Amino acid sequence: MPHYRSLGVIPPKRHTQHRRPDGGLYYEELVGEEGFASDSALLYHHGVPSAIVDARAWDLPDQITTPNHPLLPRHLRLHSLFPDHGGGLGASTDVVTSRRLVLGNGDVRISYVAANSPSPLYRNAVGDECVYVESGAGTVETTFGALPVRQGDYVILPRATTHRWQPAAGELLRAYIIEANSHIVPPKRYLSRYGQLLEHAPYCERDLHGPAQPLIVEGGETEVYIKHRGSGAGGVAGTVHVQQSHPFDVVGWDGCLYPYTFNISDFEPLTGRVHQPPPAHQVFEAGNFVICNFVPRKVDYHPLAVPVPYYHANVDSDEVMFYCGGDYEARKGSGIDQGSVGLHPGGHSHGPQPGAVERSLGLESFDELALMVDTFHPLELGEAAAECEDSGYAWTWAGTGDR
Repeated sequence: MPHYRSLGVIPPKRHTQHRRPDGGLYYEELVGEEGFASDSALLYHHGVPSAIVDARAWDLPDQITTPNHPLLPRHLRLHSLFPDHGGGLGASTDVVTSRRLVLGNGDVRISYVAANSPSPLYRNAVGDECVYVESGAGTVETTFGALPVRQGDYVILPRATTHRWQPAAGELLRAYIIEANSHIVPPKRYLSRYGQLLEHAPYCERDLHGPAQPLIVEGGETEVYIKHRGSGAGGVAGTVHVQQSHPFDVVGWDGCLYPYTFNISDFEPLTGRVHQPPPAHQVFEAGNFVICNFVPRKVDYHPLAVPVPYYHANVDSDEVMFYCGGDYEARKGSGIDQGSVGLHPGGHSHGPQPGAVERSLGLESFDELALMVDTFHPLELGEAAAECEDSGYAWTWAGTGDR
């Protein structure tokens, strides 16, 4: 995070005595990145945050991936992964234990879920999470406080932030989950050397919404589900810790590291006389991948402009597009629809569907909404991919149908 915040009750100087009304001490916890060499926050707990009284293994949702071989572009229909939720709430599902792995590699895992129930308390000790709320609303409770979430929100959860997802009553919360093996931050080119978002950035600090106040939940033994580094599939494993006191017992905190939301409607798109490349749409960056979004916008205004993308070969990356709103001009006729994911791997040249270029000529604006993840190492297919794949997609540019 590029700016400092302070919530609740903290002492005037860090690492000094902070006493409760009864005279006892609050317990100070430093949460920091890159050892002690980057952003951090100081939290003050009623109980000892390290005190655990029991532990057991947690069998994570299936983390096995298989290579994209033979090399193919793929179309995955994510909404079909939760068919019982089409007309109602269906079986009980939550954002943490019900997520389905779609794509992954050693740097990033992309999952999807349709959730109607509260999740267990959870922390990802492998990397930051960026969760996009496709639809629905609710609350994410965290050690730093509560975050109300709504359709179009990116929810950025720093590594090891204990949190719980609470869908709103009677709502189905659809979430597209990007789990890093690193930190997810604003692109460096958007920031001053001191960390302020610059004037050319497509969003600013006013668009980032952290917790408004601490939760201060006191209580006894509490289970926390933890995803951490291990020898399981994908190099991760799961454990449940029983903490002696509730992790939301924080009376105050300050620092530059905390969870926040950013709504995609607050992203200000860049346009030009001719077609702008994907970096113009970037919203976040992480280790060996970037996140971009394509939002409703005015398009190219050169009199001979071609508004849809040109055919392009991702020489250094795999490209993943999640289509979550509007009508994506370049993909008409491909079968792509709301809730679709398109995987276009490095080594395959891709671009608009036949006829899309001609249809786009003269258009002044696009009404489309899509998220893109570009990875710099090849993506493999998660367990959910085979279940929701459109097997004829690879042949749609040639117009030959399924093979």
